[in-house]
Amino acid sequence: MNKKIILCFWVILFFSAPILAKDKPAYRLFNAQGREVSYHKMIKQLQKQDVVLIGELHNNPISHWLELEIITSCFSKRKLVLGAEMFEQDNQGALSAYVAGKITAKSLDSSARLWKNYKTDYAPLVNFAKENQLKFIATNVPRKYASMVSKGGFEALNSLTSEEKSWMAPLPIPYDANLPGYLKMLNMMPGHSTPNMPKAQALKDATMAHFIVKNWEEPQLFIHVNGSYHSENYEGISWYLKLAKPTIKIATIATVSQKEIKVLTQENKRIADFIICVEDDMTTTY
Repeated sequence: MNKKIILCFWVILFFSAPILAKDKPAYRLFNAQGREVSYHKMIKQLQKQDVVLIGELHNNPISHWLELEIITSCFSKRKLVLGAEMFEQDNQGALSAYVAGKITAKSLDSSARLWKNYKTDYAPLVNFAKENQLKFIATNVPRKYASMVSKGGFEALNSLTSEEKSWMAPLPIPYDANLPGYLKMLNMMPGHSTPNMPKAQALKDATMAHFIVKNWEEPQLFIHVNGSYHSENYEGISWYLKLAKPTIKIATIATVSQKEIKVLTQENKRIADFIICVEDDMTTTY
C-alpha cells in the first residue's frame, strides 16, 4: 500500500512539474540593487518613512492595483495623508468636498478636471480616503500654467494673480538645468524640444513637492502617486522635497516594463528604492 502511495505521489509530481514551470507572475519586485524582495519586506521599509513616492506607468493595471494595496497595508500601521499628480491644485475644493461626503461622485466629475481613467484607476484611491477620513491632496499645478512655462519660461508666471500663484510652488522656482532627468527631456525629441520644456516639468515637480511638504506633519506618512518619470533616479519631486526639507525621509517606487522580468536590467537598477517590474505585453487600462 505504501509503495502505491509513493508511486502515486511521483506520478502527480511528474505531470504537475510542467505546470509549475510555466507559472507566470504578473510582476516581480526588486530593490535598488536588483535583488528580488518580498512585498512584506517593502511595506516594512515604507512604513518607516515620512513620504513615499509611488511612480506609476499611467496605463498599467499592476501599478494601479499595487497603489491601493500599498496604501491599505501602510494604513494598518501609520496615519496617512494621500496625494496625487492626477489632481490639480485649483480643484482641491471639489476633491476635499467629495472626500468629506459633501458632494457626490457625479458632482466631482462635473466640477474637477479628472483624468480619463479616473473611474477605474484613481477613484479607488480617493474612495479609500473618503471611507477612512483621510486627507487627499491635489498636488499638481494647473496644466495651463505648465503650458505657459513650456512656451515662455518661468518669466511667463510673473503676470499671474495672487490666487493663481497660490496653486503652485512659490516663485521664483529653483531650477537646475543640469539634472540628468531634465537633460534627458531635451534629448528625447531632438530638433523639437526647447530649453523651456524641462522648466515646465520642473514647475510640476516643485509644485507637487511644495504641497506634499505643506500638508505633511509628523508622525504622518504621506503617500503620493505620480508618473514614474517625476521621481525616478531620486530627482524630480524628490529633489525638491530635499531642497525644502533636507531631513525628510523619502522612499521611492518606480514601475518599469521589460520583455523578461526574472532579472532586472542594468538600466532599471538604482532608479528607485523599489522597482515594480512588469512584462511589456501587460494589458493596459487605456
